[in-house]
Amino acid sequence: MKTEEFSKKLVQSKIFDTYVAAVFFGTIIFFVLNADFYTPIEMIFWVVFVTILFKGLANIMLSLLIALFNLSNEQHRSEFQKATDDLDSLVNDLAIQEAAVQSAKTNNGENK
Repeated sequence: MKTEEFSKKLVQSKIFDTYVAAVFFGTIIFFVLNADFYTPIEMIFWVVFVTILFKGLANIMLSLLIALFNLSNEQHRSEFQKATDDLDSLVNDLAIQEAAVQSAKTNNGENK
């Protein structure tokens, strides 16, 4: 469940789409500046090829990030929260017991 949330947030952030768009426009700028050395067909081919290549690399990075996502921190956090709740419960029970003892002592003192 946590991995799904992480992957959805990562995909919705559009960081990889921005990466691919930056590569696309960088490639276009490169070929515009070096237009004397390349034919238009070569430019179109390389722009499409480089864009597809970097889209594939972005998908590989995305899959690696999801695969290497570590759930142990979430597990430790949930275990810590459970232990904290248990301790709070025990402290509250102790306070109730102490109040009952004090109440019993007060009631016994008044009855004598």
